[in-house]
Amino acid sequence: MRADRLLTILLLLQNGGKMTSRSLAEQLEVSNRTIIRDMEALCAAGLPIYAERGANGGWVLDEKYRTNLTGMTPEEIVSLLISSHDSLLRDLGIKRHFDAAYQKLLTSSPVTIQQDAEIIRQRIHVDGLSWHPSDESFPYLSVIQEAVWSDRQLFIRYQKEHEQVERVVHPLGLVAKRKVWYLVADTNQELRTYRISRLLDAQLLMDTFQRPASFNLAQYWEQSTEQFKARLPRYPALVRLTEQQLSRIQRDRYVKILHFEFEEDGWRKAQVEFHTLESACQLVLSCGQEMVVLEPSELRDKVILEAKAICAIYQSNL
Repeated sequence: MRADRLLTILLLLQNGGKMTSRSLAEQLEVSNRTIIRDMEALCAAGLPIYAERGANGGWVLDEKYRTNLTGMTPEEIVSLLISSHDSLLRDLGIKRHFDAAYQKLLTSSPVTIQQDAEIIRQRIHVDGLSWHPSDESFPYLSVIQEAVWSDRQLFIRYQKEHEQVERVVHPLGLVAKRKVWYLVADTNQELRTYRISRLLDAQLLMDTFQRPASFNLAQYWEQSTEQFKARLPRYPALVRLTEQQLSRIQRDRYVKILHFEFEEDGWRKAQVEFHTLESACQLVLSCGQEMVVLEPSELRDKVILEAKAICAIYQSNL
């Protein structure tokens, strides 16, 4: 609805400062022409919005104007409830602040919205943790968080394979993937990602740094993740397996189903991509009689060898 869009524009300018027509159009998923018409409507309504011309121009809301609108729709309440992960907020030490802010926001909303929020809280719960709890600890998370907030340089010492490495880095952001925390930092004009649980030391330095204006944490993480996946080893194979096992490995994040076809006996023939020969052998053995390797012969031979070794162990203990 246009009214919602006009309100969003007003809040974006109030909270984010000057914005171009292009950035507003991209964020609201409309055309530049629509943004121009919306701005004309806001100005006609008497709101103190004006355009700055030039290369660094954009739309600006007068600093003296502030809206105290705090009403929220049920959909916005849902987005808040399902996007907050208690364990991650506790790691950052801001769980109490989040709860207080949420209560203040809820109090300023109509009674019907408050009732909807309570219904949602009782019916939707998002657990961001895996079934296997992580034993990782983050003793330096608060120090790193302070460095990220204040654009302060950070001295770190961390375990890199079989050696310890020391560096002074420019901390740009924190990323939580489930219950694992990562630091994204600039080191000599090169962006790197550090697993915080592997840090042996972290010290906040007095020197500050200039944060790159073009850096976008979410975009960097997405690109970094794709590059990481692309570098993973691949081990292709052709297998026959039951429908049950096909469904099982389709949910396995370490195996990729490239193609499969149905066979007359109810089994499936599938082109799959494992990571390594060893991981492929382990998975095939875990499927028992419900998966057979057709190619490559290297994998067939290894599965047969391991199966014979297992039989020998059991026979020797009879």
